[in-house]
Amino acid sequence: MGRYFLEAMPMPGVYVCIVLLILAACEAGILIGRHHQRTRQDEGAQTSVGPIVGGLLGMLAFLLAFTFSTASTHHGARKQDVLSEAIHIGTAYRRADLLGDLRGPEVKRLLREYVDVRLRAAHPGGDLKAGATRSLQIHDLVWAQVLSAAREDSNRYVPLVAASANEVVAMHERRVADGVRARIPGRIWVGLLAITVLTMGTLGLQIGLSGKRRLVPIIPIALTFAVLVTLIVDLNRPQGGFITVSQQPLIDLQDRLRSAN
Repeated sequence: MGRYFLEAMPMPGVYVCIVLLILAACEAGILIGRHHQRTRQDEGAQTSVGPIVGGLLGMLAFLLAFTFSTASTHHGARKQDVLSEAIHIGTAYRRADLLGDLRGPEVKRLLREYVDVRLRAAHPGGDLKAGATRSLQIHDLVWAQVLSAAREDSNRYVPLVAASANEVVAMHERRVADGVRARIPGRIWVGLLAITVLTMGTLGLQIGLSGKRRLVPIIPIALTFAVLVTLIVDLNRPQGGFITVSQQPLIDLQDRLRSAN
């Protein structure tokens, strides 16, 4: 649930919400700490809370590092998938000439449309579902041409074209897996949220136990922490946001196929 909530919210909204969450947790901790100090006058409370704050900050830093590494790995896989797909489509396009003048041009036309479909779907705001549906249709149309060529003549190069067509289909499945399904699980977001609230609340508690209101030093922490979490959320999105996967290999391929037509 947390994953979809973060994906639906604009990136500036994510940043503002994280900042407000941290400040609210710290403020709550400060109020609790000041109330405890007024009512019980516990001089050793602040000292005992210090190691707890250190432990929670270390735990939070570990979870942030793990989450950022996961999101960065997924982002890198998406970038590599774009390059691999461009290579496989280009190879299939060149091998389509091996099918002869009857089916080769039709396969090449379908592959040109396929590149256009992939780019439209990957564009920020593009319709991923419609792009995936049309991609599967083109897979079937290309395979039908290859299958007909294999049945009707003894062209020894048909297996090469069939292998390229299978690689294009496999890259589609890989891009779906890496771009849509490979995401940071929602339970990790919930855990990160809980540890953040507890850590910042305990930090505020330590400040409150000192008997002074020192929320101002927390502001840089809130702003910096919110930047890091916002980057993780952005990296975890398949499209949209400020950090996007470059489609330049497919754009270059599109230009080559159009100029060769």
